[in-house]
Amino acid sequence: MDYTNLFPYMQAEITLIAVIVLIFLFDLFAGARARRQFPALVAGLLLVQLLVNILPHGSGELFGGMFRYEAMHGVVKSILTVGTLLVCLQATPWLRREDTRHKQGEFYVLTLSTLLGMFFMIGAGNFLMFFLGLELASVPMACLVAFDKYKGHSAEAGAKYILCALFASGLMLYGVSFLYGTTGTLYFDDVAQRLDGSPLEVMALVFFFAGLAFKISLVPFHLWTADTYQGAPTAVTAYLSVVSKGAAAFTLMTILVKVFGPMVASWQTVLYTVTVLSITVANLFAIRQKNLKRFFAFSSISQAGYIMLAVIDGSAFGMTSLVFYVLVYLAANLAAFGVIASIEQHSGKVGIEDYNGLYRTNPRLTVVMTLALFSLAGIPPFAGFFSKFFVFAAAFRNGFHLLVFIALLNTVISLYYYLLIVKAMYINPSEHPIPAFRSERGVRISLVCCLAGVLLLGVVSAVYDGINAFSFGL
Repeated sequence: MDYTNLFPYMQAEITLIAVIVLIFLFDLFAGARARRQFPALVAGLLLVQLLVNILPHGSGELFGGMFRYEAMHGVVKSILTVGTLLVCLQATPWLRREDTRHKQGEFYVLTLSTLLGMFFMIGAGNFLMFFLGLELASVPMACLVAFDKYKGHSAEAGAKYILCALFASGLMLYGVSFLYGTTGTLYFDDVAQRLDGSPLEVMALVFFFAGLAFKISLVPFHLWTADTYQGAPTAVTAYLSVVSKGAAAFTLMTILVKVFGPMVASWQTVLYTVTVLSITVANLFAIRQKNLKRFFAFSSISQAGYIMLAVIDGSAFGMTSLVFYVLVYLAANLAAFGVIASIEQHSGKVGIEDYNGLYRTNPRLTVVMTLALFSLAGIPPFAGFFSKFFVFAAAFRNGFHLLVFIALLNTVISLYYYLLIVKAMYINPSEHPIPAFRSERGVRISLVCCLAGVLLLGVVSAVYDGINAFSFGL
């Protein structure tokens, strides 16, 4: 192997490892006064890492094809880095609490370790490399979910997450073993050439899909989601709902297209069923929720179903629609979670009824939450309308007309339950509304960035065109 090509193709991974090492050393040796600048240091390092890697370039492979780089990989890694940076900014008030102040370094190292695992998942060209990346993303995530182990239900949420993750990983490995047994290789290209659609390979496909469906929170692999989202620290919940889900969805489509392409009819059938169940079940359960974090757990399951509309297309257009949807979803969902985290830190309230009359005391946060909810519901002219249009178009052009019709009906249901929160903030009376407060600087910066995404991503066509330039499919 020519090691002079190592940095160009693993640029994102190498620079992220450097950031993790610097954060670890700072946490180890910095004094009390210097540690006050910890959030600013992390934000600065992540911003530099993002700027270094933001321009995608070329394509190639390393380690005998176990690791690959394509331009679209660079685009997705940059989007995930942006999401991680915003989550770290929103986590600043929580990490400055008395009981978490001494654990800032642990939070940042764990968070960036999961991001590194996602990078390896995205760049994998071999099932072994993919599984290593998956576990590197999953194990630190369990630690993050249980970060507030002596407060609330964080420890319970961490236990549920890791147990379900272990079962999903075992199921996935079982499916990969079937693939190896029938094809004699773990390399993506070689597996694709040797697939013949035998019953054992269909079973391998189902088991592999089940493992990744857990990460994406698709029905019926979603049962951990609501409890984990509710019990985890809000910043971790935001990270789970956007960054982790986005990486898993992109990886799923990549492997379905590049490895299971010869079995497209089989996996489209599986996706069809799972998509209908995810959108419908999640929307019906979201209406019943009173806790905002549980509410957004079912909302994220529904959004994952919409993402599958792009995956089921399997074309370059579907790939572009998926990545654009993840980017828009990142902006809208992190805007909503930024408001939830800020209010939780200042009042300790996370119930929907607690937001009654919020507009009278905190009008700016109310406006941010409203626009984020409108985008998630797909109301024009916000970015969520355009992202939903593209995923609907991807499925429709491939002949899934009934599926698109079901998704459109569910969009009406989702509009209803998103507007319940808007109604609470603007119309419902409250004798004791959440007191007025000023969010911290990091939270304000993240909310401004998210709001810009909600307002501009749909109307600035250069963003979609830029993603489309690097897309690939069947």
